[in-house]
Amino acid sequence: MATRKRALVLGGGGIAGIGWETGLLFGLAERDIDVTAPDLVVGTSAGSVVGAQLLSGTPLGTLHDRHVLPEGESTEIAAEFDADALMKAWGAMLEKHAPGQEMRAAIGSYALAAPTVPERARREVISARLTSHDWPAADLRIVAADAATGEVRVFTAADGVELVDAVAASCAVPGIWPPVTVDGRRYVDGGIRTSLNIDLAEGYDVVLALAPVSDFGQPEAEIAAATKKMLKRKKVLVISPDEESLAAIGTNPLDPATARPAAMAGRSQAERIADEVRAVWTA
Repeated sequence: MATRKRALVLGGGGIAGIGWETGLLFGLAERDIDVTAPDLVVGTSAGSVVGAQLLSGTPLGTLHDRHVLPEGESTEIAAEFDADALMKAWGAMLEKHAPGQEMRAAIGSYALAAPTVPERARREVISARLTSHDWPAADLRIVAADAATGEVRVFTAADGVELVDAVAASCAVPGIWPPVTVDGRRYVDGGIRTSLNIDLAEGYDVVLALAPVSDFGQPEAEIAAATKKMLKRKKVLVISPDEESLAAIGTNPLDPATARPAAMAGRSQAERIADEVRAVWTA
């Protein structure tokens, strides 16, 4: 019997999303469901952090404990923003621009003009998050978007881009964090394509996807169709936060204080979904 190719897709969701995904993966590992050696990892925003951490070889228990155990002063920067104003601005762009590259370019333009912390300060935060700054040997693909053109870029080890920069680009939430400079271009959060980007795992036999948050708007028709096709397959499983995890994530997933409760809730949720995941991942 041929070996099945397995993909792990990790979606965006802020610091809470990082905590929840890490906790859930650790909880699965505690139940002998090992997802640390897939053939492909697709990481978007928070998922790019978790993917890089997961493939670094750092034990999941250690990654989980980074969220739940006090380790002195946090290196995170609290996101200070007007949520109502941000949603209003994004809503206006959704009304004015069609989904797709045009929309992404509009969001990128908004991000380039927004006042944020300096790019260097934000890079230091991402650097501290990662347990290794080297690209893993495994196939890790990190999704971002060109702020000027709206073109999607999927970073891999073959690009010669530093891992910290690729992750920082994927995590550059428009209007909150600064676009990230890579090879003279500025990039923003890959979640403006879709928060999960599960269609990038097309061609893999088994796909496990963790989706901490839903898309704010509708993706372009081609991506929506590809995603719908993926979700109809028997060996594709998307896990979203249950009621307990949603409560832990709260209304502001960018708040560093959400990491601990989200990680604990994710670990707890793993117990409730273990049989479902095992049936797909280990079959």
